[in-house]
Amino acid sequence: MGVTRRAALSTPLPGLLAGRARAAEGWPAARPIRLVCPFAPGGASDLTARLLAPRMAARLGQSIVVENRAGGSGTVAGAAVAQAAPDGYTLLWDGFSHIVNPLLLRGLAFDYATAFAPISQAAVFPQSIAVKAGSPYADIGAFIAAARARPGAISAGHSGNGTASHLLLERFRHVTGAALNAVPYRGAGEAARDLAAGVLDSAVLAVSTNTQLEDAGRARVLGVATAERVPVRPNVPTLIEAGLAGFVLSDMAGLFAPAGTPEPIQARLHQALVASLAEPEVRARFDQLAILPGEGTPQEFGAWIARTRAEMAELVRDAGIRVE
Repeated sequence: MGVTRRAALSTPLPGLLAGRARAAEGWPAARPIRLVCPFAPGGASDLTARLLAPRMAARLGQSIVVENRAGGSGTVAGAAVAQAAPDGYTLLWDGFSHIVNPLLLRGLAFDYATAFAPISQAAVFPQSIAVKAGSPYADIGAFIAAARARPGAISAGHSGNGTASHLLLERFRHVTGAALNAVPYRGAGEAARDLAAGVLDSAVLAVSTNTQLEDAGRARVLGVATAERVPVRPNVPTLIEAGLAGFVLSDMAGLFAPAGTPEPIQARLHQALVASLAEPEVRARFDQLAILPGEGTPQEFGAWIARTRAEMAELVRDAGIRVE
């Protein structure tokens, strides 16, 4: 059977493959590596990028420059990397938006499922529900009962439309029937500020953020959306323990390269990140911030993204979630 025109066009030419192989052999030697982060400086994802980048750089023998390109719910940074040459010098440090953007945003200039090669999950940010200091709600059960009894009276902040905390809040409202007044913010920092000030009655934010507020006497954590209790708050029950079966949802940070990046480069990036995550100083810092290290092969990371996206698609449909 002859080769069709479409097949011929989709098959890399031998010269192109040889050129990529030569480029991979000398990588990274030409210039610094750009690590594009879709989030503003100071957040958990940015913090982990800046913690791990110099350690990866030391292993790769080339500097890694973290570049913050916030905007468009992560699509500004995503587009920049999707359009970059697949040569290992432009990478994406993405989060939960990588999973939900295809479900919530229309007219994207690229396809998240095909534009990137998953390299490694780097960090997992468990989510939690907290109430302001002095709140009368002692546990999740009382919180749910009050929200059902007074629809819309209890405010619940989250870190922005399409974020993990937003999806968790919508899932919580959908599953429990708690008629909370959802309040979106432009980031976790703004929501945390208003919870600490008593402007918000409650907030769904990363465990690391809510526990810092609790340590300062400005909030109280009622439950965590993890399979097991988190070490920094062993006294706080999981939402599963509170009666919400299977209620697990976390934010994450992961490393991606443009699709077509040579396999040897992808392998070296994965190895450098995994080795950096294993450093005792990194593990200690993660423990302080209630961050869990990522794990798994690139294939397992890609499968997790696909599986989680399917789960979120079901939630978006069932809860009628929209992003304006």
